Amino acid sequence: MMRSPPPPVPQQHHSGYGSPYQSQPGGAAEGSHMHPAYGGFLNDQTAQMGFQVGKSAVMAGQEYMEQNLNRYISIPTLKHYFNVSNSYVLTKLALVLFPWRHRPWSRKSTLSTSSQATLFLPPREDINSPDMYIPVMAFVTYILLSTLLAGLRGAFHPELLGLTATTAFVIVIIEILALKLGCYLLSITNESQLLDLVAYSGYKFVGIIVTLVLGEIVNSFRQPTASSKGSTWISWAVFLYCFLANAFFLLRSLKYVLLPENAADRNTIARTQRNRRTQFLFIYSYVVQFLFMWILSRQEAGPKTS
Repeated sequence: MMRSPPPPVPQQHHSGYGSPYQSQPGGAAEGSHMHPAYGGFLNDQTAQMGFQVGKSAVMAGQEYMEQNLNRYISIPTLKHYFNVSNSYVLTKLALVLFPWRHRPWSRKSTLSTSSQATLFLPPREDINSPDMYIPVMAFVTYILLSTLLAGLRGAFHPELLGLTATTAFVIVIIEILALKLGCYLLSITNESQLLDLVAYSGYKFVGIIVTLVLGEIVNSFRQPTASSKGSTWISWAVFLYCFLANAFFLLRSLKYVLLPENAADRNTIARTQRNRRTQFLFIYSYVVQFLFMWILSRQEAGPKTS
């Protein structure tokens, strides 16, 4: 009797390259949720040694950066300038824009419990203390606002963001260098002088932001066929007010750095030297600030394209 041949047994198809990971009966991979490749890699002593070397390199890099950064800027001192509160920020912004009737302008101090040295209170506890939170936020806001207004006018281009940031940064650097040079020539010394000057140089951006925003609002209400003389005068009036407010604020705030008020320091400064410091403070607060604020406020100005 003829019988048909038995059906062929199905064979497993392997890739042409072969697979090194084949299930073995009773193998370690059975019942495990981790792929054998990753499990073997993580358990490899060479991989563990690589992780340790990488971790050590990262920690060494962080330690190197902290040591080199502390060589130029004290981190605890820098944190002092960012010790602010919401109420301080609001009050300080009002002081920068409306400084006319503020009293007093002297900074508050306290005695250190460890070294018995006189220390200035942080901005959170003293409205007359300079901070870096407002200048940094105003600096960034100015750059973004300038590019935004240029986009609304149809004058935005990709290079504008970098150009605006570079111009603002260069102006701040030039201003700080000029201040340091003036302090050196006038023999003005102060432990926290550099960071104080950096903070005070950034308050101008508050007035510039107000000038740009109000100027754009005035231009938005102007009719296309109307003359631009009225809006130009209003923009100039806002700019002049913000400039005068910032100049008066700097004139009174920097007085404790350039013109000490206590009797001991006053007796050690000659009358001619004190007059030079007064003239330097006036030139910086009015002449230099007017030039820099005008350049920064004109940075985003441009004709509106149709």
